[in-house]
Amino acid sequence: MNSTERPRLSVRSPADLVAAVPYLLGFHPEDSVVVVAVRGRRVVFAARGDLPEPGADPGPAARHLAQVVARQDADAATVIGYGPAARVTGTVDAVGEALDEVGLIVLDALRVTDGRWWSYLCEEPTCCPAEGTPYDPAASRVSAAAVFAGQVALPDRAALAAQVSPFGGPVRLAMRSATVRARRRLAVLTGEPPGGPSPGGTASDGRPAGGTPADATRSGDAPAARAVRAAGTAAVRAAFRRQRRGERLDDDEVAWLTVLLTHLVVRDHAWSRTDGRDADISLWTDVLRRAEPELTAAPGTLLAFAAWRSGHGALAAVALERVLAAHPDYSLAVLLDDALRRGLAPSELDGWPGAAGPAVLRRRRRRPRR
Repeated sequence: MNSTERPRLSVRSPADLVAAVPYLLGFHPEDSVVVVAVRGRRVVFAARGDLPEPGADPGPAARHLAQVVARQDADAATVIGYGPAARVTGTVDAVGEALDEVGLIVLDALRVTDGRWWSYLCEEPTCCPAEGTPYDPAASRVSAAAVFAGQVALPDRAALAAQVSPFGGPVRLAMRSATVRARRRLAVLTGEPPGGPSPGGTASDGRPAGGTPADATRSGDAPAARAVRAAGTAAVRAAFRRQRRGERLDDDEVAWLTVLLTHLVVRDHAWSRTDGRDADISLWTDVLRRAEPELTAAPGTLLAFAAWRSGHGALAAVALERVLAAHPDYSLAVLLDDALRRGLAPSELDGWPGAAGPAVLRRRRRRPRR
């Protein structure tokens, strides 16, 4: 789900909106239902969900989608289904009804497939013929404006997921060796055997050996913890300086950073310096793709946070999917994933990381659904 705080696109017709959706999401949707929410005359939010399987009740997913959109302080919305009528019509109807129940005006309900769009609400054959209205996104002025503004629409969601997939081949072999060196370096720093527990016994997902979240600097050997904090702060700051100068980290720098990020005090320092800048997204994308599998939780979650802050909700979602597939109990990823699914505004996390931050999200998770 995407906040659309990006260069403005002028949308004056259903064809313009259909052309704009891929740039709002970051990819061309297929077998999907999309809700584009507006406040006044401005698009403020775009949310996408998969079409339900044939025969499945679209109601629960429709109500969830409507609740997410209602949290955006929108006035109205347009529903767009992508796919054949047999799968789209019932879902679009259910989403429209759910939006009406939460007090949003449904401006239009469209179906898009095979280069044509249909309106479920327009009955005027001169503007909405029964055979659908053809459109060419490549020829649209909206598409041209989006490309000129630097926005990208990938072919599909799989192409977006590929942007956060791990590197293989020689890159993976080089990173494996670099990570062995980084673990040895950390062992010298902490006095622990290579690959053994870190200060405070924190595991690779940021949990101590006993499984309870804790900050490595709050337990264990104090000198070792201070050494980790100092090394982590230096590594994070160096990484941001290099990235913002347009320089790519070498293998040893990435490996050292990923090993240190397993300590929550280091991860939280990195988090405090991460915003929605393009450089932040580029840094954490590169680190995530090069990190060894057991060390992906922190860089993947930091990428998701940066993408979310910048309005690239779809990128945040695929980053979190990768993290949670390998580290399902990584608490920060779980909280961010829940926030994205509920349409929580990124501004809700202003001031994070802080002691109250996770508690705020947990309280919001316990709020009853409207």
